[in-house]
Amino acid sequence: MPLSPNEVIAGLRTTLGDAAIITDRADMPAYLNEPRKRFHTPAVAIAMPPDVPALQALCRWANGAGVPLIPQSGNTGLVGGQVPLRGDEVVVSLKRLDKVRAVNAAAGNMTLEAGVILEEAHRIAEEAGAMFPLWLASQGSARIGGLLSSNAGGVQVLAFGNARELTLGVEAVLADGRLYQGLNALKKDNTGYDLKDLLVGAEGTLGFITAATLKLFPQPEAHETAIVNVESPAQALELFYRLRDRTGSRLTAFEIMPRFGIDLQLKHGLLATDPTASPSPWYALAEVNRMQGTPDGALQSGLEDAITAGLVSDAVVASSETERVTMWAAREQMSEVQSKEGASIKHDVSVPIAAVPQLIAEGSEAVIKAIPGIRPCAFGHLGDGNIHFNLSQPVGADRAAFMAEEPLANAVIYEVVQRLGGSVSAEHGIGQLKTGLLKQVKDPVALEMMRAIKQALDPNGILNPGKVLG
Repeated sequence: MPLSPNEVIAGLRTTLGDAAIITDRADMPAYLNEPRKRFHTPAVAIAMPPDVPALQALCRWANGAGVPLIPQSGNTGLVGGQVPLRGDEVVVSLKRLDKVRAVNAAAGNMTLEAGVILEEAHRIAEEAGAMFPLWLASQGSARIGGLLSSNAGGVQVLAFGNARELTLGVEAVLADGRLYQGLNALKKDNTGYDLKDLLVGAEGTLGFITAATLKLFPQPEAHETAIVNVESPAQALELFYRLRDRTGSRLTAFEIMPRFGIDLQLKHGLLATDPTASPSPWYALAEVNRMQGTPDGALQSGLEDAITAGLVSDAVVASSETERVTMWAAREQMSEVQSKEGASIKHDVSVPIAAVPQLIAEGSEAVIKAIPGIRPCAFGHLGDGNIHFNLSQPVGADRAAFMAEEPLANAVIYEVVQRLGGSVSAEHGIGQLKTGLLKQVKDPVALEMMRAIKQALDPNGILNPGKVLG
């Protein structure tokens, strides 16, 4: 028989002590209110183990008692993977596991615990004279454990890969409390299955990632950043090809943004001034790292050639770090500003890079036809094919009535994505939001393999139950 809430709390007190648990509902909102405010299920308690042995003890007790545990790091996930689904769970916050275990910039790696905030990881790397290139809008609150568990992407995937590519090894506590000691700094290790890659991206359903050895890279001397006027996503793609051929791996980011999103930010005061050179239907945001010993001006030279070729009409190159920060703010605030215009329906999708223009064109046309007045705001990582296909409600529309159209909008966008050979979840994961969708689009054999792995590592189903596989 399942334990009652009082029995669960008593077990937590015995296992962790009063100082490591929260039981008062008034003190729980920070752990239950996820960014999009879509999920509102309470938890029995919040557990905050102070170290790895305490987490192991918690898992041993929970596994024996059948108490479901929800791994949580910074609570920045966008698909509800880090918050309750059923109401009988204990949220396990790893924020107290925040130690720096090792930094070796010369060897190109550092080992951090799961609770280290991404912004702090950047600082640690920079103080050692290196760079950790995982960069995203929530870096002030997102933590290493959650970033790896969701295989986070961000704006520099183009050059450095997502979280999985940036991880050399992990340490993890399994459902029964055993400790997987997979921390290493090896670039080559062909001794069987890659268990690190199994845990990274599993969204806490296979174990608690408690620490990771992460790749470090040489710190650039400077960044060359520009916002470029383009007439269409197809033109932006052609510019991307040109700049990539010219600058190679030094092209670290290439984003696409619609004028609609810039106008909203100016309207609602998220931007004090327009960071673009002049009005244009679309913009590309490009950034090139200038490494030690390499000449300056590679991006500007490439843009000048594109202008001469008639591919680009105008551009502005950042002349200071302040201008660069403003340019990136214009990109990072694209999603946030939509909430000021009312409700929005959001999609995190990817297609082959060459199909991005087709995705945006066909997706926009189809959804406008299905829901007249809807305002598409497609933006994101053109350089790796990951587009955030967001849809703002029609002007003056009723919020609830618009959100009732979400299943229709989803069907329209996902049809185009699948037809183009894409993915319905590029970097945000599955969580509890997309479990039904996963069953519809995933290869049945792949689902069977995933269920077999889950059964092998978590036979009692205590780790993040109901997430990913449903």
